[in-house]
Amino acid sequence: MTDDIIVKDSNGAQLNDGDPVTLIKDLKVKGTSQTLKRGTLVKNIRLTGNPGEIECNTKEVKGLVLKTEFLKKA
Repeated sequence: MTDDIIVKDSNGAQLNDGDPVTLIKDLKVKGTSQTLKRGTLVKNIRLTGNPGEIECNTKEVKGLVLKTEFLKKA
């Protein structure tokens, strides 16, 4: 039995390091006045130890942590 954490997007597709994802909802970024719009493409995601979160960078915000329930695999 493996202890690998399987990370899935809102549609149940498995996510891996480096995958591109698309936002399915407008998200306000805490600590800034920035809002990431629905349909924004985020490239080169990084998996965290938490199956409900990924790390990524966008043009506007670096070091962002997003919940997988607001993402779909691109």
